[in-house]
Amino acid sequence: MQQVAAAAEKHGRKLAFVGTSMVDNAKMARKLGYLDIPDDVLVSLDQALALPDDQVVLMCTGSQGEPSSILGRLSTGTNRLFDIKPGDTVVLSAHPIPGNEEMVYRTINRLFQRGANVIYEAIAPVHVSGHASQEEMKLLIHLTRPKYVIPIHGELRQLHQHAHLARQVGIPAENVAVIENGQVVEFVDGKMRLGERIPGGYVFVDGSGVGDVDPEIMRERETLARDGIVLVNLNLDRSSGRLIGEPQIISHGFIVPEESNELLAAARRRITEVVSHADGRLQADVEQALRNLFYNETRRRPAIFVVANRV
Repeated sequence: MQQVAAAAEKHGRKLAFVGTSMVDNAKMARKLGYLDIPDDVLVSLDQALALPDDQVVLMCTGSQGEPSSILGRLSTGTNRLFDIKPGDTVVLSAHPIPGNEEMVYRTINRLFQRGANVIYEAIAPVHVSGHASQEEMKLLIHLTRPKYVIPIHGELRQLHQHAHLARQVGIPAENVAVIENGQVVEFVDGKMRLGERIPGGYVFVDGSGVGDVDPEIMRERETLARDGIVLVNLNLDRSSGRLIGEPQIISHGFIVPEESNELLAAARRRITEVVSHADGRLQADVEQALRNLFYNETRRRPAIFVVANRV
């Protein structure tokens, strides 16, 4: 914020903060003395929107591509108070947090589509970290002189590096713990020790149910979404077990109708062959035969369900 404010003052621009969290954080930072912005540089959003476009800088939320943020809504044209105009310059001053890359790049692409010139960390050194550097973390440990250090922010690789810094500045190795979610840490008689690991993980919300979705159900849904489903209905003679009529095959999400005739005809022939040599595992044998056929022809594995009716 301070760098943007200084640049705005240097070039004679006005600065406005957009978004409740941005406005509140800036107000607290100014009150505590961390942010020094001259009163004649800072303006409200209403004042900023009344100024010529080239005379104002707007600082808003959304550097991680959050859909509901100001920048996210600007990229989709759904922000209520103002919009991106062709020729606007947008600077994303933070590189994507691991896992957010898709949302960030989607936002950048949309901003370009709306005519903005987007400057981001991959093409210019505009990243402003909100995290302490290694030397700053060492200084903090020296100032606070903790007895124990338990890194809690970041991925496992970053937690290990943080623990390494603690050991470098003199924290005994037995007083440094790298833990993961669910790991219990106990302090007994002034000493730290690791307790049992409590199972944890994702909690799925499924309709009105919370946390009661079986992992097998999720895998089945992934299969259906990825490769579709094939339903096979067989009518068999009750006494002889012979096939009556052609097998009925219904497909959803697997192949388009224009491409299905030849493949489904081959599937019917294969089903007829399997039924003629059935040995008591008819449904399983048909499913396996179709699974092999479909994979060899399409390199896909749809969910296959076979129903055998004896009439």
